[in-house]
Amino acid sequence: MSRTVWITLYIAFANSLSFTILIPILYLYGREFGLTDFQTSLLFAIYAGAQFFATPVLGRLSDRFGRKPLLIISLAGTVIANLLAGTAGNAGILFFARFLDGITGGNVSVAQAIISDTCPPEQRAKAFGMFGAVTFGLGFVVGSALSLWAQQVSLAAGFLASSAIALVALIMTVIALPETLKTKIAKPQNPFDIGLSSLITGLVMPKLGILFVINFLIGTTFTIFTFGFQPYYIHVLGQNNQSLTLLFMALGLIAVAVQINGIPWLVKRFSLVKIMLTGILARSLAFFWMPIFPNIIYFVCVGLVFGVFNAVVQPMITTLISLNAKPEVQGTALGINASYLNVSNAFGPVIAGSIVNQAYPVTYGYPLYLAGVLTFAVFLFAIANRQKYTPSKT
Repeated sequence: MSRTVWITLYIAFANSLSFTILIPILYLYGREFGLTDFQTSLLFAIYAGAQFFATPVLGRLSDRFGRKPLLIISLAGTVIANLLAGTAGNAGILFFARFLDGITGGNVSVAQAIISDTCPPEQRAKAFGMFGAVTFGLGFVVGSALSLWAQQVSLAAGFLASSAIALVALIMTVIALPETLKTKIAKPQNPFDIGLSSLITGLVMPKLGILFVINFLIGTTFTIFTFGFQPYYIHVLGQNNQSLTLLFMALGLIAVAVQINGIPWLVKRFSLVKIMLTGILARSLAFFWMPIFPNIIYFVCVGLVFGVFNAVVQPMITTLISLNAKPEVQGTALGINASYLNVSNAFGPVIAGSIVNQAYPVTYGYPLYLAGVLTFAVFLFAIANRQKYTPSKT
């Protein structure tokens, strides 16, 4: 892979750290402000909802003006937003900070577009596997470790550390990252055409629309799980937030191993579609099995198996989208995909938050069962429509 890809992976890793630090502490930080479980779920929802509208705009603009300037804007927004969150004096500022981070948070899709610009089609599965390894794998490991440190200092320190790490990624982007966009889309006749319409038109794009739908459904079921996962682990299994963070680290290490070593091995032997479908099926079964027995050893064992199969799903979806999209609309396609994935992050926590009752800890298992059933339905939907998104050469 080229030097540009490695620089992009480093920037994506730093950006991932700024996000993964917050995952184990956002729920607890919201509770420090006196928010209920449902109100805390809105902290996730407002961030995801803002990203839903912003990400396709940033992707569209990156196809028009280049990847680098849009990546700079996005990272700068994360720096400012997390600085505000870490110094918030009331819940209103915290909600505004989450909104600001969301409205400027399209850097993942822009970074993915850089990889699409740089890597030939036959190398993209490996490249996106590496991207997943440094963001959702290694990022989870190091981010969780930093989160564990922040919890010993203060939860606010996690947001300040997140801001500082995003600043490092911003500086790297300005200094070291070259522009990779070779063919810019034509300037639209309507100056207000900034890509929001693609949220609708994208759903009927040949071979892409069905992948956007699958990713939205996968994201919704996954965030139903993740919102219920933390309180279930703490309140039902009787564990603390420090051991939860260690579990996140273990899942991150598994993701790194699978995405760096496992994906290249798998793509030589199986089609991208088969790998994706197997990952979705295994994910659905793991969600459903997790809360059957409220035992920490059982839960961790199922969780680790889940981590192995979960690690292949997003890289396969991203690769399929990249292979099915024309070169001049890579940023737009990946931006639409990220947008629907982001808005799924808004629906999932709200659904999960509405079916749990903190007075009855057993209800924290309900989102896990629901996620399992719904993910299996997505698996059946993906099988039924697999001819609509299979690339001709895959």
